Parts: sequence; structure tokens; C-alpha cells
Amino acid sequence: MTGPVQDAGALGPVRAELLRTARAEGEAQLARAREEAAAAVREARAAAEEILAAARRRGAADGAAAAAAELAGARRAARHLLLTARRDAYDQLCDCVVQQVRDLRRSTDYPRLRRRLEARARALLGPGASLTEPSGGGVLALAPGRRVDLTLEAVAARALDRLGPEAEDLWTP
Repeated sequence: MTGPVQDAGALGPVRAELLRTARAEGEAQLARAREEAAAAVREARAAAEEILAAARRRGAADGAAAAAAELAGARRAARHLLLTARRDAYDQLCDCVVQQVRDLRRSTDYPRLRRRLEARARALLGPGASLTEPSGGGVLALAPGRRVDLTLEAVAARALDRLGPEAEDLWTP
């Protein structure tokens, strides 16, 4: 059986630390992304204003139509830059969280965490479940017809998924 861990309390401290670190990293990355997006918007607006001024010189009717099209294009470009910056910030957040979870493998707390993951897997699949530790850390548990993925990366991915729309708060003003 693959699915979300039913007892999130066992992983609460790990999740809390991941969220705290991810938020801090996300806020720093978001600040940089906002600065870049603001600069891009300023540049796009300046370019649009220059285009608008040139269009006015070319003639009222032709200039207005061209300016509107150029301004719309500049707005689309600015929006694209903003969305790209947000996506980059989220991707960096995910990369940061995954790396920090991988680093748990080398921590002194890892054996205790692994025992908790093993206990959770046995609680879900029963005492006869076959447990293995993949190279990335954590636990894979198998029982006839069922599977539980408690690898470190899967746990991190589920923690990020649980952020849901809350993750967007990291880069929304």
C-alpha cells in the first residue's frame, strides 16, 4: 500500500525542521526573486513607455494601436518573468528540502529516525513486513500485495505536498 503516512506525529519534529528551514530558504529566495521580478517589471514598463512615446510620434491612430499591443506584450513578458521566478523559487525550495533530508542520513539522529520509520511501516503493514533501507535512506516496507514508501525523499515530497497552497505564501507579497 502506498499512501500518506497516517501517523504524522512520529515525523512531526522532522517535518517542523524541514518546514522551518524551507521557509527560511524560501523567504531568502523569494526576496531575490521579487527583486529580480521588480527590476524586470521596471525595465518592461520603461521599454513600454519608450515604445508608447515613439508610437505617439508616429501618429495618433497607428501609434495608439501599436502602443497598446507593445504594452500588452510588455505586460505579458513581465508576467512570464514573475511566474518563472516563482517556479524557480519553488524548484529551489524543493531542491533544498531534498538535500537537507538526504543530509539527515549522515546525522547522529538518523538511527533513531530510521527506527521510528521502521515502527511506522510495521504499524501499517504488520510485524511480518519485509523492511529494506534504500541507498537514499529511510525505509521501504513490503507485505503481500502492499507497499509503504517511507524513504527520506518520499517523506520530504509528502511534506512539500502537504504545504499545498501554503507554499505559494513563500513568494506572494
